[in-house]
Amino acid sequence: MSVPDSSRAPAIQVKNLSKTYGSGSSAVTALRNINMSVQAGEVVGLLGPSGSGKTTLLQCLGAILDPSGGHIALAGETLYDDGWKYQDRRALRRDHIGFIFQRPYLIPFMNATENIAFLPMLQGKSNKVAYQRARDLLNLLEIAHRADARIEQLSGGEQQRVSIARALANHPPVILADEPTAPLDSHRALIVMKLLHEMAQKAQTAIVVVTHDENIIPLFRRLYRLRDGVLHEEQGEGRAL
Repeated sequence: MSVPDSSRAPAIQVKNLSKTYGSGSSAVTALRNINMSVQAGEVVGLLGPSGSGKTTLLQCLGAILDPSGGHIALAGETLYDDGWKYQDRRALRRDHIGFIFQRPYLIPFMNATENIAFLPMLQGKSNKVAYQRARDLLNLLEIAHRADARIEQLSGGEQQRVSIARALANHPPVILADEPTAPLDSHRALIVMKLLHEMAQKAQTAIVVVTHDENIIPLFRRLYRLRDGVLHEEQGEGRAL
């Protein structure tokens, strides 16, 4: 695993980010002055117990949830500074951020290949290019034999691999993954992590992975741990895949 170039602007830069739900006596602070950075080409783990704020942080980074304050920049471009600076957040998510959720959230009336090819086509890619990208990813994730299957015909693990392929389809500079290996067996979980590391290195993608999977935690070179909305950085083992 190569070490990212620290001289460049981080692909993800967060400063003093906070998120509070509610107001007054019923207010709940989910994130407290979060500071973190992820370089292009780096895969970091985000750990913490349930309710610690991991998913909230991912949704703020992905421009899904409005923070209460702070600063978010992608590749040196300010996206949020006590308010959103990027006018079209749907285009931002489509073109620059890949999402892998705990549940696949696939389009039920499309087959596996169509679910993956849909995003590149939204980006303006030709059908030929989009479908070839989908087939390549299905092959990498060892699910090419299910290319024409409808979503209801796929197992939970197969659906998750299709959702991972969809997240990779547009070559996004940032991928946010919420428990991406949860529905997978240990063999396929390692395949997914190997693919994410390869994507990070080859495409200089910055990847944040929320996980409780003890099998993949040793693979991270750097970890962030959330507890009660407070973030701490740790050194990981960085075990080779």
